[in-house]
Amino acid sequence: MLNNVLKSISEFFVDVLETVVIALAIFIIIYLLAFQPHEVNGQSMDGVDNFHNGQLILTDKITYRFQTPKRGEVIVFKYPLNKSYDYIKRIVGLPGESIMLVDSTIYIYNSEFPEGKVLDESKYIADTVVTQGRAFLEEGQKITIPDDSYFVMGDNRTESSDSRTWGFVPKKNIIGRSYFRYWPPNQIGLIKHQSF
Repeated sequence: MLNNVLKSISEFFVDVLETVVIALAIFIIIYLLAFQPHEVNGQSMDGVDNFHNGQLILTDKITYRFQTPKRGEVIVFKYPLNKSYDYIKRIVGLPGESIMLVDSTIYIYNSEFPEGKVLDESKYIADTVVTQGRAFLEEGQKITIPDDSYFVMGDNRTESSDSRTWGFVPKKNIIGRSYFRYWPPNQIGLIKHQSF
């Protein structure tokens, strides 16, 4: 009888161990290939879409394997000047386009708009936000975005270290697009991306 009890206990622990190993394997596969958790640090994305300091999000690592990043999407990427840091910003300029900043207004130049088009950012930045030039993109300066690179900005422009300061984000640095907010509980849900 003691042998039966010991056998039952050992079978129970083997079952638990198998379950834990399978769960860990699934988590690792999902983490490496599909979704990665990130925490929003700082106020650079405070805006209409409400990316606040301390929020926890899941980053979708699959979508950009099948389609290219689009203007208006909020992405997570390896900071070009120090890849040990992950940044979260919004895509403003696309590969091959030119961009210019004049009086807090972004102008986009591409094959569709060779004379330039004002970028309507009212859906994600407040009316009171002032976009100023910085060391990399100065006021009135027109720069061209290289192929396979993106120009990104935070929604809270005065508090954001972004492409205006340090330059372009190479496509290879992009981890994925923000997908799902899971903390705090009162803001749980899919993250809405703007389209142009």
